[in-house]
Amino acid sequence: MSDTVDPQQPPVVLDVWCELQCPDCHTALSDLHALRARFGDALEIRLRHFPLERHRHAHAAAQAVEEAAAQGQGWRFTEAVLERVAELADGGERLLVEVARQLGLDAEEMDTALIDGRHILAVDADQAEGKAIGVTGTPTYVIGGERLDGGKSQEGLRERIEEIADRLLRERSAA
Repeated sequence: MSDTVDPQQPPVVLDVWCELQCPDCHTALSDLHALRARFGDALEIRLRHFPLERHRHAHAAAQAVEEAAAQGQGWRFTEAVLERVAELADGGERLLVEVARQLGLDAEEMDTALIDGRHILAVDADQAEGKAIGVTGTPTYVIGGERLDGGKSQEGLRERIEEIADRLLRERSAA
């Protein structure tokens, strides 16, 4: 972690536009783990939904993440589903409820949330915001006003995010 981090300052925000049926988002998990390890609380990583039309269960998966977050385990659920990204195409909502059950979430409530659509607006709002700022694929990162597209290649993105985060943290400390 950078030694210029001031615990009194708000964290630098990294928005991660992601979808749970995307193999590239699964690959990006190792970068997110490394960023958390390096920056700790100085970097807030926020999951933003960007379900792609070509992935049949992506919208349901995004809604399931919102329900898992309402139950206090949004990131844990996200990571568990991304670990099973290949299974989501066939398992769909059944797999999402199964993952919820395995994590100790209220699986019946998860199933009900997927049926009643209570989280559709949150998912649609994220997707609309992503489109408005030029997100076209996943994962896409936004930090310090810079959009970094990982949908085509993730090569060098973690290093670029680290550079931007370090710069923003230095600027905050100097202010």
